[in-house]
Amino acid sequence: MNRSLPMVPLKEVLTKSEESIDINPDGRYKQVTVQLWGKGVNQRNEVSGIEISSERRIVVRYEQFILSRIDARNGAFGIIPEFLDGAVVSNDFPVFNLDTSLILPDFLGWMSKTRDFVEICKSASEGTTNRVRLKVDRFLDAEIPLPEPKEQHRIVARTEELATRIEEARELRRRAVEETEALVNSEISSIFGLLVEQKGLTQLNDLIVDAGYGTSTKCEHERSISAFPVLRIPNVADEKINFGDMKYGILDDAELSRVSVDEGDILVVRTNGSADLVGRCAVVPALTETIAFASYLIRLMCDKKKIDPNYLQLMLKYLRNSGLLFDFARTTAGQYNVSLGRLRSAKIPVPLIDEQRRIVAYLEGLQSKTDALKCLQNETAAELDALMPSILDRAFRGEL
Repeated sequence: MNRSLPMVPLKEVLTKSEESIDINPDGRYKQVTVQLWGKGVNQRNEVSGIEISSERRIVVRYEQFILSRIDARNGAFGIIPEFLDGAVVSNDFPVFNLDTSLILPDFLGWMSKTRDFVEICKSASEGTTNRVRLKVDRFLDAEIPLPEPKEQHRIVARTEELATRIEEARELRRRAVEETEALVNSEISSIFGLLVEQKGLTQLNDLIVDAGYGTSTKCEHERSISAFPVLRIPNVADEKINFGDMKYGILDDAELSRVSVDEGDILVVRTNGSADLVGRCAVVPALTETIAFASYLIRLMCDKKKIDPNYLQLMLKYLRNSGLLFDFARTTAGQYNVSLGRLRSAKIPVPLIDEQRRIVAYLEGLQSKTDALKCLQNETAAELDALMPSILDRAFRGEL
């Protein structure tokens, strides 16, 4: 903390609140969650009194300061927002009234996001590995820099101005990625429509030599000597085969012959609790060992004389993104499904193989630009995430 500013113990501006209420079993109560790393205070849930284990609970009020005894050292603290006024917490969450003639709630809110404030909470915590708790008295003895209220107003205003600019930069990057993605989807849509006019539509069943479901064999992360790798939904979800987080299963020769995949096969997510995942597919690349696939996937073996697997993947992606694939998606017990029979009946335009490959190359070129922009977005996001702590450090050194 900046020693050039007046240093004041927290106990001079914070007083522990003891306000509590009896819990009425028939009442309704908001409960609070305090997020880690300075991400603030939010509503965990709203429950009936009979669901609360204690007969009494601490009540929180708008613009009080709250922290978690267990996770204050991990940045779990913040100012109570107005919509949580009257919510309840357990004794594991000490609540403090602010002397607003000395410290502004917004000033403390921003200060609590600094690295120095987290260090205060770490220093005030003690205990064994699984029982580390913040000691309230030690916390209140810690000192913070405290300028006059007028200067606090200025620091808050300047900090919020810079935070707004950072959020605007994030939003601009996000919109750029969305617009580029929309361009790729628009191009696919235009190509699909043009090809339908020129070539008509062909059922998927006429473009494959085989299709089927994968193995239901139980798979483990630990690989035994006789086990084979098995591709699952997480390996397909990004629409490229990902060989991370593999699981392994023991398969006899007959089943392995049925569910092993080859280069150029397409794996389609057929059932999942998330509608966004159903219909996603990926083309199997060249393999260095025998690999099987799991039952929540469908394997399509393309007739490569008629259709390029990468072109088919693009067409299936278009059907899914445009909502056409979900015309034949069903829900059973909370699961979204695309059946093999209905997938066989999907219709796409099929130009000559050379034209299919030109279309793939063109669209992959556009997609690579989108992917590059996403990488830039991620890099920028990391830079912006690092910028805010730096701004806060400067703000509470009196350098803004």
